[in-house]
Amino acid sequence: MASTVTAPRVIFSPSPPPPAVWPPLDFVLGAIACCAACVFTNPLEVVKTRLQLQGELRARGSYQRHYRGVLQALWVVGRTDGLRGLQKGLSVGLIYQGVMNGVRLGSYSYCEALGVTSYHGGSLLSGAGAGALGAFIASPAYLVKTHLQAQSVKAIAVGHQHNHLGVSDAFVTIYRREGLIGLWRGVNGAVPRVMVGSAAQLATFTSAKDWVSHSQWFSPNSWLTALLAAMISGVAVAITMTPFDVISTRLYNQPVDEFRRGRLYHGFSDCMLKVCQAEGLLGLYKGMGPVFLRLAPHTVLSMLFWDLMRQQAVKDK
Repeated sequence: MASTVTAPRVIFSPSPPPPAVWPPLDFVLGAIACCAACVFTNPLEVVKTRLQLQGELRARGSYQRHYRGVLQALWVVGRTDGLRGLQKGLSVGLIYQGVMNGVRLGSYSYCEALGVTSYHGGSLLSGAGAGALGAFIASPAYLVKTHLQAQSVKAIAVGHQHNHLGVSDAFVTIYRREGLIGLWRGVNGAVPRVMVGSAAQLATFTSAKDWVSHSQWFSPNSWLTALLAAMISGVAVAITMTPFDVISTRLYNQPVDEFRRGRLYHGFSDCMLKVCQAEGLLGLYKGMGPVFLRLAPHTVLSMLFWDLMRQQAVKDK
């Protein structure tokens, strides 16, 4: 009687590339997923921006703290600016999320279809490259979003106040004052921010999803697999991205002089050095609470929505 040879089970064998989704469709799916997540997490984005600008280039204890934590900041903004204040910058935030993440997730999906992510380090490099492209294209929207979310009544104002009347007024004002290049001011902080965040998010999401799938905790294609992978990814993004997020917010919100140069910082490295010198190393982690509370659910929601819609698109095809 011939013996039956059973092949050893390889737990961490590389997964085959996922079924390809038509790139333009994946662009739209990525945009919709992240816009849906943005509606829920925008109040935390407002609070994060205020905490990161509070005490700008001032030593700890030498300034009045209007915001002392996530819940207290949400209460202060809601009480002073009203419920609409908690959704400041939502419309342009949706534009940013749609454009940036549509390009980012669509480009990453294209790299998956080409098999780039199956190579060692491919997920990391694809995520970083896709993030850089998305951040550059959508940078004007993030600039305006930061300006609007920093604006508040004088009693609780932090950082420079640009006093725009709305989204369209902000775009027009910046263009008239600084020209077309002015709309991309601060992009030198946004690109490394999104490169780091995107690489951490997409690489950890892909790896975590493979690990959870191979562990066979849930049924194949269960939404719980994507949910758990997205939760792991959210933690990684919050830890790696916060210092870059602080620098990006400062560069976007700083005032400019008559020569269209930043009055506070000359660039990414200059901002990092000045923040460390004036506020200490912990200054780079200002707003860590809302960064995590925003990024974790945003990552969970956007990655979950994206993954579920892609699965449905493949089924329909």
